[in-house]
Amino acid sequence: MMAVDAPTILLVDDEADILQVIRAYLEKNHYRVYEAETGTGALQLFDELKPDLVVLDLMLPDISGEEICRIIRRDANTPILMLTAKSSEDDMVNGLLMGADDYITKPFSPRELLARVISLLRRAQHAQNQEPKGSLSFGGGRLWMDSERHEVKLEGELLALTPLEFKLLECLSRNPKRAFSRYELVNLIQGDDFDGFERTIDVHIKNLRQKIGDSPRHPQFIGTVFGIGYKFLVNRDE
Repeated sequence: MMAVDAPTILLVDDEADILQVIRAYLEKNHYRVYEAETGTGALQLFDELKPDLVVLDLMLPDISGEEICRIIRRDANTPILMLTAKSSEDDMVNGLLMGADDYITKPFSPRELLARVISLLRRAQHAQNQEPKGSLSFGGGRLWMDSERHEVKLEGELLALTPLEFKLLECLSRNPKRAFSRYELVNLIQGDDFDGFERTIDVHIKNLRQKIGDSPRHPQFIGTVFGIGYKFLVNRDE
């Protein structure tokens, strides 16, 4: 019997055989799974269910996976695992730029997908449980974040950050002026679960900068330390 509090996963793919195999494997491992074969259906189910995680194929018959990812990211930080038949580094980076938290290339084994699902859900839960309490503001109140509420505001407007983006901002802003290498950030944010390349941190930083209104050339908050990584440029407001 499925537990009442079992994590809810929205599975989006237009290939019926893939849906059947993945759903059976996830349900066998005690996840509550809902399916959509179109982008329209996926967005409708997302609004109704508020799932804990989305497994999203890039190639759909009506709305592209990229556009669905962008729409979800406007208002939610739900972890997104992107499915793609493209395996080049550029394609993977583009997926992350769209707001995905992780990716897996076809063909893949259900066991590998399950491992990535577990990892993403664990990271999201860990971020909620381990983040320091209390609110901080920077730049004379222009940028505000609250770890307990898991909220970030720019000039009073609530931002939709992914769990990884929030954790990055949390880590950098609570250690102002300290230079973090990409390797350090990978381990602090994703730990031993990370399976990819350090340059994906650049993608998440780029997304984060866009959301907080920061310019790479003239940054106010997140600066690049050339040859090393990144640092937060301002101290918290008193």
